Amino acid sequence: MGISIDYIAIFIQFLVGFGFVALVMAVTHYVGPKRKTADKLEIFECGIDSQGNARLPFSIKYFLTAILFVMFDVEVIFMYPWAVNFKELGSTGFIEMLIFIGTLLIGFAYIIKRGALKWE
Repeated sequence: MGISIDYIAIFIQFLVGFGFVALVMAVTHYVGPKRKTADKLEIFECGIDSQGNARLPFSIKYFLTAILFVMFDVEVIFMYPWAVNFKELGSTGFIEMLIFIGTLLIGFAYIIKRGALKWE
């Protein structure tokens, strides 16, 4: 059992993609300048001189906001195949998507009620 003829194009696309990335990384590594000066090796943080400890804790709100964004953003990805096949799915597909969106809205309302997105 070899690779099915249907998957050869995908395999070639992966090879070309990974090959391009490897080639570009190798070329920039070997062709790029390699001057290590004291100024280049100094820590640089957005144009502001570094001061103090970099390991200070900061609010969990940043992580929570990022995770919630990713979670609700990924849910939108599930809507794309539904939109593409909207006619074939008919009213059953529409009702199922309403249930899906309703579930998301319930989760979003819960997040708002708990104050997860409030910055104090």
